[in-house]
Amino acid sequence: MLPVTERSPPRRPLYTPEERQRRDASVWTWVQGVLAPLQFLVFLVSLFLVLRFLWTGEGQGITEASIVIKTLVLYTIMVTGCIWEKVVFGQYLFAPAFFWEDVFSMLVLALHTAYLVALLGQWMGPRPLMGLALAAYAAYVINAAQFLIKLRAARLEAARLAPGQAQEGLPA
Repeated sequence: MLPVTERSPPRRPLYTPEERQRRDASVWTWVQGVLAPLQFLVFLVSLFLVLRFLWTGEGQGITEASIVIKTLVLYTIMVTGCIWEKVVFGQYLFAPAFFWEDVFSMLVLALHTAYLVALLGQWMGPRPLMGLALAAYAAYVINAAQFLIKLRAARLEAARLAPGQAQEGLPA
């Protein structure tokens, strides 16, 4: 094995100082901070109802309503998230800092939307619909984890880069 003599180039920080300032000043950051835990709470309630329905066959109506509510909350957080991304990064989706999270978010949206279409079109029976909801929920959990990892990275980066400090030609 050959010794490594070169260091990898420095990674672009998650936020430039200007992006961090726009993020911290934006009302949309607060909106996302409120909607994300709300969506997770709605998800937990709905997941419980889906699992209960699959186990007992009871509560189909309330379970379907909970999935519709979860989907509406998802649409809300996606629209406000796009606005947040535009304010912070200058584009509505696929900013480099959140590219893969946005890509996976499209899958989450597609699965939730497929559920709504199948429900409204009566294209599936109750159990297959619940299976589709579970697939959408699994994708949501992965996507939520992506965003939590990114949030942690942002906090670690902020702690590492003290104000006024530059790192290998990158502004602090």
